[in-house]
Amino acid sequence: MNPLLANIGEAILVLREHRLRSLLTVVGLVIGVAAVIAILTLGSGMSGAVGGILGGLSDRAFTVFPNAFQAQSSRAVLHASDIERIKRMVPNIVEAVPAGGIARTVTIGHRRARLSLGGESLSGFSNASLQLGRGISEADVASAAHVCVLSDRAYRRLFPQGDNPLGESLRIGERRFVITGVLAAPRSGIVPVQLNADVSLPYTTYVQEYVRNNAILGGRFVVEDRSLMAQTEAETVRALVALKKGNVAYQTFDRQSFSSAIDGVFGAMTLVVALIGGVALVVAGIGIWNIMLVSVAERTREIGIRKALGATHAQILGQFFIEALVLAAMGSAIGLAIGLGTGWAIDDLLLIRVSGFVPVIPWVQSSLIAVGFASIVAVVFGTYPAYRAARLDPIEALRYE
Repeated sequence: MNPLLANIGEAILVLREHRLRSLLTVVGLVIGVAAVIAILTLGSGMSGAVGGILGGLSDRAFTVFPNAFQAQSSRAVLHASDIERIKRMVPNIVEAVPAGGIARTVTIGHRRARLSLGGESLSGFSNASLQLGRGISEADVASAAHVCVLSDRAYRRLFPQGDNPLGESLRIGERRFVITGVLAAPRSGIVPVQLNADVSLPYTTYVQEYVRNNAILGGRFVVEDRSLMAQTEAETVRALVALKKGNVAYQTFDRQSFSSAIDGVFGAMTLVVALIGGVALVVAGIGIWNIMLVSVAERTREIGIRKALGATHAQILGQFFIEALVLAAMGSAIGLAIGLGTGWAIDDLLLIRVSGFVPVIPWVQSSLIAVGFASIVAVVFGTYPAYRAARLDPIEALRYE
């Protein structure tokens, strides 16, 4: 039989004889590996869910709004005219519309619903696709046309029977708008995430009919070169501060920076849990070290007999080192299973149901972590007991009682 396989088989037999002792020895390793892999899986799941939800936002768009925690909040208030001026002042901006919306009662026939209105342009601020008709066109924006695009939620509320809405007129107050299109339903789970207004109007129409000179929540901008996104955001903030004559503050939001922030949060969480796992790893390693020393002491006479029969230094060293490796591998395998199971269960029962997006489970990365933990424990904490066993004097070992 292959010597390596023989040593592995013997190691398994020895560990089976002391099941409870072996299991208690690797508890720390199981906790460390499970904690790191579970948080890694959850972090990937959460980042994937957030990234999937925000995937509906255009990567060429960003939003600017006044900082809510500033002394001169009234001076920082934005108007539609400010957004237009910023569009002319900042070179990389190709489109600008007011951010936010207003709620109005929408009527079509005998059906009424309280829905949100918002302004849109030809340049998409989101990646939402259409299920019916067309979106807002350049001609609609230029002429401030009384047309609109419904979200899937608005469509289902106004047309519960699934009738064709294209060309139908709906009334918002005393004004009528012709429906030109319906957006596809967003990919979401229990919590619906809708990035568009229920009723999207050409932004020129929205400003003319509903915003006028009133304050707006903020501004949405589309850039020509997305590689200059950060620079354009900074220039926009500086331009707004100059426009308001200083002593005001603004914040920006874009998909990439928010996703990076989420990744940073879960990266920090993974680091903290990895440190906890490292402590558990040290505790587990000390336990394995101790149990291997006990095993060497218990089998001193056996070692003497094997050496007397011709076993080499390397053979004894390999035997006990493989025992430590098998013990570490067992703990890492159990930790891997618990960590992946916990992460998968929370992803499946919570994140996927809430967000509607299926995250990618980091199987390869998790397996490499488990293998790495097992290798570190075996090498660092299993080498000395194995070396001590190999260095035993055969005569003294045979005399050991």
